[in-house]
Amino acid sequence: MKKLYVLSALAACVQPALAVDIKAGDWTVSVGGIVNAYYTAVDCEGGAVGGLALGGEGLGCGGKDRRTTIGNGLLPNALIASAATSQGGYDVKALVGIYAATATDSAIAQNSSVDVRQAFFTVGNASMGSVKLGRDYGIFGANAILNDMTLVGAGAPVQATQRGRVALGHIGAGYSYLGTYGQITYSTPKMPSGLGVDLGVMSPVADTPVVAGSAYSADSSPQLQAQLTLTMGGLKGWIGAKGQRFEPVAATTPDLSMRAIEVGVLYQDGPAGLLLNAQRGTGLGILSDADQGRVRSTHYLAQGTYKVTDKLKLGLSYGRSVNADDTLGTGGLRSNANLTAGAYYALNSAVTLVAEAGQTRSQGFDGARDKMNGIALGGIIFF
Repeated sequence: MKKLYVLSALAACVQPALAVDIKAGDWTVSVGGIVNAYYTAVDCEGGAVGGLALGGEGLGCGGKDRRTTIGNGLLPNALIASAATSQGGYDVKALVGIYAATATDSAIAQNSSVDVRQAFFTVGNASMGSVKLGRDYGIFGANAILNDMTLVGAGAPVQATQRGRVALGHIGAGYSYLGTYGQITYSTPKMPSGLGVDLGVMSPVADTPVVAGSAYSADSSPQLQAQLTLTMGGLKGWIGAKGQRFEPVAATTPDLSMRAIEVGVLYQDGPAGLLLNAQRGTGLGILSDADQGRVRSTHYLAQGTYKVTDKLKLGLSYGRSVNADDTLGTGGLRSNANLTAGAYYALNSAVTLVAEAGQTRSQGFDGARDKMNGIALGGIIFF
């Protein structure tokens, strides 16, 4: 169960059940983390689609027609420290997560780049709910990535991101990344009806272009995110939304107000599981907020899993991300799609061994097509 608690901590403000607990007065301090590595091998056909084409040679194969990396899957390596206490009728928790990559392009350079994507605290109780302050993952998109089977694997083994960072799972080919923000969020207490509400005020961010220069900066208004969740037995459904106004860098650039909605459902019936999720919006981006500028995009993900034994789970997932507008920001990219078949074997309570095979396809507005075939073999440990 440690693995599930750590994964939950990556997408929600809960304290993970970690391996080392230290009691100090009224506080309990916990230290744990994640380490993973996957052998990925890919080969690409095409190279004619521009923009954020994950199936092309430029991104998918890192500028070559084929490539191999031994690096992280969708999750980075992590060292997570947390502290919790109950004082004056309130539960208080704090968490700091430090993340690092496995693979680089150098055998002698220092691998010293770290990502402190989590540093927050929460305060609340069973009657009032909880308030979170600090830097953490966003609300919008959390359920999609948290329940993606490739979270403990690699999904789309995009070489341009796996070296020095991580593979992409279904990011850009099924959903947009949930992002990390400075934020103040409120979560309602657990209700008997199974309803839950999360409301967040996020520090506004600039656009995040990968293939072009920045066109928008953070506006004075914050980003707003909200989600309504309903849980009934093995069924969980959610509706989410987010929005932010961006400030154009140049006077000739049109204004941009990001508006996006999300709807999804997760159903678990014994060994069988089903996940369906869809996102749509203007400025939502392919990978992250406004990375293509003022473009309408749609993401959808469908996944089925089946637990063959107590240790072995098999799964098949398909995701697609589609741009509706052929603008300069898309670089001519119409869509990315990824199909992944995976086997996940729990060697013990800490180690999961993973084997995945999949194909990522990219299509241009002009009809051009790119294709990347890939495999990922490795494992992940939660401690």
